[in-house]
Amino acid sequence: MHPKDISIADYTYEQPASFIADHPLAERDASRLLVYRGGVISETVYRNIAGQLPDGALMVFNNTRVVEARILFQKATGASIEIFCLEPPADYGGMAAAMSQTGSVRWKCLIGGASKWKPGQVLSKTIADVGGGHGTRAGAGAGASVSGAGIILEARYVEKLADAFLVELSWEPASLSFAELLHRAGLIPLPPYIHRQPDASDSERYQTVYARHDGSVAAPTAGLHFTEAIFESLEARHIRRTFVTLHVGAGTFLPVKAPTLERHTMHTEFIAVTRETIRELLKARTGGHAVIPVGTTSSRTVESLYWLGVKAHRDPGIGQAELVVRQWDAYEETVGDTEVPGNVGPGSVGPEVALNALLDWMDRQGLEQLVTATQLLITPGYHWKIAKALITNFHQPESTLLLLVASLIGEDWRKVYDYALEHGFRFLSYGDGCLLFGTDGPAAGDEQPG
Repeated sequence: MHPKDISIADYTYEQPASFIADHPLAERDASRLLVYRGGVISETVYRNIAGQLPDGALMVFNNTRVVEARILFQKATGASIEIFCLEPPADYGGMAAAMSQTGSVRWKCLIGGASKWKPGQVLSKTIADVGGGHGTRAGAGAGASVSGAGIILEARYVEKLADAFLVELSWEPASLSFAELLHRAGLIPLPPYIHRQPDASDSERYQTVYARHDGSVAAPTAGLHFTEAIFESLEARHIRRTFVTLHVGAGTFLPVKAPTLERHTMHTEFIAVTRETIRELLKARTGGHAVIPVGTTSSRTVESLYWLGVKAHRDPGIGQAELVVRQWDAYEETVGDTEVPGNVGPGSVGPEVALNALLDWMDRQGLEQLVTATQLLITPGYHWKIAKALITNFHQPESTLLLLVASLIGEDWRKVYDYALEHGFRFLSYGDGCLLFGTDGPAAGDEQPG
């Protein structure tokens, strides 16, 4: 079966509302950890995760940072308007450049109360000087000063897009970056299935301890369990770690509404990966060490690097604008006028070859960091190329995240989720998690170089 023909109704389960965690546990690393290995399930807690991992493994963490993407305005009539900042237009050249804009910015947004806001109309609010919100942090700029008058923020409705609105935001003092502006004027965007307003603790707990680069509207939640104590225990086992950046968009919460995947459009997300991280992945692969992404976002990024490398291998002169991963790139490609399986077809490119080709392409481009976009859909039928296992939370039924889990462990996803439900595991963003080892063979990424 081609992945386009997969019925989403085959990937559902009954999820009682009482199993959804509304708040995190008092201690990050006290969350329970379900371990699936070779068809056998066991459990422990996150603070003991080092003992569950193979020596020499390379863990891949997503160091994106959740931005305070919700901005509330009130019209003179008393009507409330909420702007949910999603992502910048493509002409900014990536999330980092857009977040560093000062004085004004255009942004794709969702709007609560959009019927009360007309194109061209300007909303305004003043934010009291709160001394830099929660303080200057990595990725938020140098921390511009704010006068006693506070921050004056205006929002102008520019136009309605296909799936969002284009809004122009401008502010004084203009020396503030957009990242700093959001930090002082916005609210943390908790997931839609957490039915409460964010409180002060969410500013800390809905971030990983290693978050660095502003841009996400949802946390890479598998990483919320990790602490400095866990990192020390990993180092003691010679388990290495590296970082990628994938800015999580609101699309991560979108259910698959189409009956089959052919009619589902996978959301696109920005990724940034350094040359050093690609070298670390290559070192792990050539040394026979497991690559273990922490979270579905890290998995998408790592596997996307393979497909970017395949493109660079087959077309060394490919331009930077064309070096992206589209939804079905992993499953089909065109040779002449004939579609062939891109995932398992003859002459498939090995992971080491692909990663080396990507490094060579970066050399020719003079790049120390690769910044691009991925729309990769990882679903049953996908053959994992680089990663061997996955650390992740428990996901919603009929979601692309659950499909990703099923692509790694096959039909045993039901066994894992049944166990979690029967044994009272906590689900979704603030819930417990699992460590899943994939099966051997092609699905574990062991193709011969080609």
